Amino acid sequence: MKRILLFVLTNVLVVAVLGIMASLLGVNRYLTAGGLNLSALLGFALIMGFGGATISLLISKPMAKWTTPGLRVLNQPQNADEAWIVETVRKLSEKAGVGMPEVAIFDGDPNAFATGAFKNSALVAVSTGLLRGMTQEEIEAVIGHEIAHVANGDMVTMTLIQGVMNTFVVFLSRVIGYAVDSFLRKGDDRNSGPGIGYMITTVVLDIVLGFAAAMVVAWFSRHREFRADAGSAQLLGRKQPMINALARLGGMAPGELPKSVAAFGITGGIGKLFSTHPPIEERIAALQHQQA
Repeated sequence: MKRILLFVLTNVLVVAVLGIMASLLGVNRYLTAGGLNLSALLGFALIMGFGGATISLLISKPMAKWTTPGLRVLNQPQNADEAWIVETVRKLSEKAGVGMPEVAIFDGDPNAFATGAFKNSALVAVSTGLLRGMTQEEIEAVIGHEIAHVANGDMVTMTLIQGVMNTFVVFLSRVIGYAVDSFLRKGDDRNSGPGIGYMITTVVLDIVLGFAAAMVVAWFSRHREFRADAGSAQLLGRKQPMINALARLGGMAPGELPKSVAAFGITGGIGKLFSTHPPIEERIAALQHQQA
């Protein structure tokens, strides 16, 4: 409930802040006089910004099931190893105070992820490569990492951050595009609607601001990985299993995940500014400096 209230409050605050900024800077008077309906633009930016992020969150679990190669939900474990995985997820989720997630195995190189719109109905999945290449203690640490993502509400928080960034991108690109177009067409009859200056500026700024927004979202995602590592150590009662799991991953070729769940995997991402995960060496160092 708190996450839902936060989501609604963030929606309202984003629109309010944009409206206040436009009013204080006098932008609204200039643009309204030029024919731009600022209230309509705020509503459009809100729908486009949060609408897409919300839909992505709501369909995240079914999309993960459809797009992850060989994913199989363990409704009925078929052997002792599968039964152990389900029981480990059950034990750690109870300790974290969240509902029992669905548990799945998928084909591929070492990786794992958690996804879902609600912390009490999430999905936790581990790859066959991870199961083959790690000890049970290390696998338990990885599962703890994913359960920590669920308990921290990271799926909703990432949606909030993405929604805020999207809203600002949509709003700012169109306001600046309209201002540029008005300057270029000063004295012209604009009854025919925005001109080429608006169209070009908006497209360019959507791309440029979109990259800037992606860097902000990636920065937050990296921060959240450190929290999930610490959360795993807390759930297991000691940090060494997570350190060992990360060290093991550092010597493996990490498996690629579908784009819809890539940010919630145990490892992944390329390019420091756009990477959703910090370097494994930094994660190990953070755990080593964490108080026991």
